[in-house]
Amino acid sequence: MTGLWSQAGSVARSEPFGTRGEWRPTPQRAAVSRALTACDGFASAPALHAALTADGAEVGPATVYRTLHLPEASGQVDMVRDSDGEGLYRPRPANGHKRHLLCRRESKLMKMIVIVLRSSRSRPILSEVLPRSSPVRLPARLLPLTAAATASVLLTGCFSAASDADGSSEGESRRIRVAMMQPPRSGLSPLSDDAFKLSRWSTAETLVKLDADGDAEPALATEWEQSGRDWTFTVRDGVTFHDGTNLTAEAVVRSLTRAATASPKPRILDGVDLTAKADGNKVTVTTAEEDPLVPQRLSSPQLAILAAKAYEGKTVNPVGAGTGPFELTKVNGTSSATLDRYDDYWGGEAKAPGIDVRFVPDGTARAAALRSGEADIVEAVPVSQAAVLDQDLITEVPMPRTNTLYLNTEKGVFKDASLRAAAREAIDAKTIVDGVYEGRADVAEGLLGPALPWAADLRKPVQARAKAGDPAGKTITVGTFTDRAELPEVAATLQQQLQKAGFEVKLDVREYANIESDALAGEFDAFVLSRATVLDSGDPAAYLYSDFGSEGSFNIPQLADPAVDEALDKASAEKTGDTRREAIVEAEAAVLATDAAVPMLHERVIQGDAAGVTGAAHDPRERELVTIDTQVK
Repeated sequence: MTGLWSQAGSVARSEPFGTRGEWRPTPQRAAVSRALTACDGFASAPALHAALTADGAEVGPATVYRTLHLPEASGQVDMVRDSDGEGLYRPRPANGHKRHLLCRRESKLMKMIVIVLRSSRSRPILSEVLPRSSPVRLPARLLPLTAAATASVLLTGCFSAASDADGSSEGESRRIRVAMMQPPRSGLSPLSDDAFKLSRWSTAETLVKLDADGDAEPALATEWEQSGRDWTFTVRDGVTFHDGTNLTAEAVVRSLTRAATASPKPRILDGVDLTAKADGNKVTVTTAEEDPLVPQRLSSPQLAILAAKAYEGKTVNPVGAGTGPFELTKVNGTSSATLDRYDDYWGGEAKAPGIDVRFVPDGTARAAALRSGEADIVEAVPVSQAAVLDQDLITEVPMPRTNTLYLNTEKGVFKDASLRAAAREAIDAKTIVDGVYEGRADVAEGLLGPALPWAADLRKPVQARAKAGDPAGKTITVGTFTDRAELPEVAATLQQQLQKAGFEVKLDVREYANIESDALAGEFDAFVLSRATVLDSGDPAAYLYSDFGSEGSFNIPQLADPAVDEALDKASAEKTGDTRREAIVEAEAAVLATDAAVPMLHERVIQGDAAGVTGAAHDPRERELVTIDTQVK
């Protein structure tokens, strides 16, 4: 493996990393540990994966990253970032503890500085800050500085000058520094998935919002009523956009019409023909067919109501065009965004003077920002990092997302219902939760998890399932993807469990973009998928129909079962409320009776809030984050 590693010098070691009990060893993790321990100097995760692949090891790139992250955070591995921000790793030397950091804001006074930090064992460790222009290390003796004086300046300086400059008085909140996972993909257009960022920053609002059960509540509309295909909404009085113009029924119609006629349409309007008409302070929304979910659909952040100025260009521009308690004032490409308090907000004054957002795709870097005090709120803390953070700073929120094994009912081994039952009985979900997710997920009792608390109360034991047959060494291919870091490890664990039950198992792991079409075409015997169960409307009927209806657009198990279709049609037709929820749980039971899907676990989102943060939202639907009540003291 020589030639793949950066030239960083020899390192003396006493043991491979990962042998001190911080995480459960697996064959894949052990292979990564041995490979890195054998290296002379620093190695990048892609280079390490390439070397393992060349040596014939079946270790996915996501497993390599996850294996490196936890030891790095707990002090067993040194990490340095090169000039492009790529992480380079090596086992920590037995005779010294060094940590290397890259500051992306170059000092005007010096090209390089060296600081002293303390490791998790409270021993001093020498940390070198590498300039963006070069990854070469500076000898520590050239620039000794104290930890307290330098670390504070460095870490806060790299996040946001606006936060530092805020002049909040004693007792008042300062600006909130937020580290978010995904940068904007469509310039923060509300017609894209970027809409959820606008919602989480409380800058753009919708006609209605959802309560914990997924029922509609007033927002920019105060009330509504249905008459056949028509829904009439009363627009809230006294609301102004951030540019000072008034919210009117005509403004609502403009926003909804732009969304309904967009190409492509916002996801929430897939298959829905919608028109809107203004009459005084009321807006009538009409659909081609009677739709009991119109209010829930209008709660989607992709149907936010913006000022006329947002629609003047070729793309929708939300800067200064929302109605929320914070005004979006600046967007710096895919690196940062700035929001200021909007003093004329119809719902009162926000407690914080503003929000400074950084987009930090690297999970280790987000966790480090929370640990160092560089960020106040951090979204999507990786499971591998949660264990080494102060547990008082993190909150685990059940997500409406289920990790499921889909079984191909149309062809191949699992066309036989008895072998689908054998696969179901072979799966030990608790082992996956404890081993892969470090206990930070919930074992599934059904397709719908604890983020929908009513489902557990209504669920009954599944009836009329097939009895398990004998796999007799039959070969199956299980597919999954690398984009969600845990899934390759989940697949590897399933491989062991299914082989123990008598199947021969091959794995096919790719990037999602390269595997989705084959999965939808039924090219796999089984497929491991992490799937959102409420989609945009907050209602799981659409997910169940999409994934298990005979005409569903995401029917990976190729299921065509009349009893399932009948149950899904009944659930989709019911009005919102208890009757609809009961029908949805009955449809879930009909799906589970076929063993077309084996739900394994429900994921949790892990959010980090610094010690001084109060009022931050912990929303399983990930629509809210910073609210009117969020502050930092």
